[in-house]
Amino acid sequence: MTGWLPFAGIAAGMLAGWYIFGAIHVAPEVASSYAPYLSLAALAGLDTLLGGIRAGIEGRFQDDVFITGFLLNTLLAAALAFLGDKIGVDLFLAAVVALGTRVFLNLSLIRRYFLNRRALAKRSGPAASAGASGL
Repeated sequence: MTGWLPFAGIAAGMLAGWYIFGAIHVAPEVASSYAPYLSLAALAGLDTLLGGIRAGIEGRFQDDVFITGFLLNTLLAAALAFLGDKIGVDLFLAAVVALGTRVFLNLSLIRRYFLNRRALAKRSGPAASAGASGL
């Protein structure tokens, strides 16, 4: 299995949101009491998406790991936010820090992979054509 599932999930979510909010002609508004939960859900989704892309690049992407990771990360982040609301402590910040760190780590590794690939292509490009012309 290749790493197409993360991209398909993002495309399906964007299309569904565009269709739903376009059909009812209402701008999406979120109550301020739900803002921590929605921000964590979005951050957990972004973390899972970038983790899936990274796993696809590394050749170890698995659909079941991607889907369960998304669900469990989102539920754990929401549970932390809910528990923090109940005890009066902003525990959602712990999830934001943890997920945010993973997002930036995955993004930096993905970026580094593509930059290294581009640098190798530049280095091997002239040598490959010179070797082919010498035959």
